[in-house]
Amino acid sequence: MGREAPSYNPRMAQSFDICIRGAGVVGRTLALLLARERLNVALVASPPPAAPSTSDVRAYALNAASRALLESLRSWPDVQHATPVTHMRVAGDQDGEVHFDATAQGVPALAWIVDVPALEARLHDAVRFQPQVEVVQAPVPAPLTVVCEGRASRTREEFGAEFDVSPYPHHAIATRLACEKPHGQVARQWFAPDGSILAFLPLDGEDGHAVAVVWSVAAEQAALLRELDPESFAQRLQAASQDALGALRTTCDRVAWPLQQARARHWCGALPNAPANSWVLAGDAAHNVHPLTGQGLNLGLGDAQALARVLAGRDPWRSVSDPRLLRRYERERKTALLPMGLVTDGLQQLFSRPQGPWQQLRNWGMKGFERSGSLKDWMARQAMGTH
Repeated sequence: MGREAPSYNPRMAQSFDICIRGAGVVGRTLALLLARERLNVALVASPPPAAPSTSDVRAYALNAASRALLESLRSWPDVQHATPVTHMRVAGDQDGEVHFDATAQGVPALAWIVDVPALEARLHDAVRFQPQVEVVQAPVPAPLTVVCEGRASRTREEFGAEFDVSPYPHHAIATRLACEKPHGQVARQWFAPDGSILAFLPLDGEDGHAVAVVWSVAAEQAALLRELDPESFAQRLQAASQDALGALRTTCDRVAWPLQQARARHWCGALPNAPANSWVLAGDAAHNVHPLTGQGLNLGLGDAQALARVLAGRDPWRSVSDPRLLRRYERERKTALLPMGLVTDGLQQLFSRPQGPWQQLRNWGMKGFERSGSLKDWMARQAMGTH
């Protein structure tokens, strides 16, 4: 049975078809998909911290395609940790508004807000019971190495993959809140005149009073907000959210990180010291987008699914390290990434300009989009992964 190995045994080196560096959500999902194809996988996981954090703010919006993928791996969290979003309300910095409704789209939910620690626990258990996956603490030789280490991947740099980064003048602040009013399964987003973007994502099930917060603010403002005491910070959030959920109380620490759009120039290549073997990128190691559309993890899971499908469909005589296969995956995922990258970057650029003419333009655009019918439906299907 698959197990969490304390260390790597060199005698096992030739038994692996693929080595995955990075054991987060994308890495473990990919390992399970490849194991399903009877490939032997080494999954490189860092040792757990001596004193793990008791409060984890991470929560992501997963669409129907991601849910179906994780359900096929028996790794979808229970209902308390995967809250369905039935409505989404987006408010501009004047009177422009956009609304999305699951019923109007003919779906049970627009997305599900998933507790990442709960999802990671389900994936961890699935890997433990998968005999084709061995969890190791150091990289092992294999025909193919998949890099799933995230945006700050050291392996990507080691392999010489150039990563083009366009930083935004904003940082994201994330936390969680207990709210006076129930969230009503509504995901809310506010675009403010100063360019900040605030999102409340519903948590704790259909009748929950908790939300995950992602607040994109100017870098200097982020530093000031992080210094506020919890009560003052909650009051700032209550004002920014226009009192939509009443009195607010923070329930965990705040974390912040700089925002950027980034993409690797090449997603695959030959290993520097073993040209017969190959490397390939997936997830945040390959691309980063602004969190305002909540598509980051959906894109990463799409990478995992596409790579597993390409490798599974190879000719019997073709190695998993074959550059033609990997370039096919790269082309497919770059094509899939392009429209979402353009949308998120375009929205960020549009709403980061405080001048009056830009305010009028974007609020006019929001009103037009709200009435657009087919365009609005197309965008909803893209975000839901049902196109």
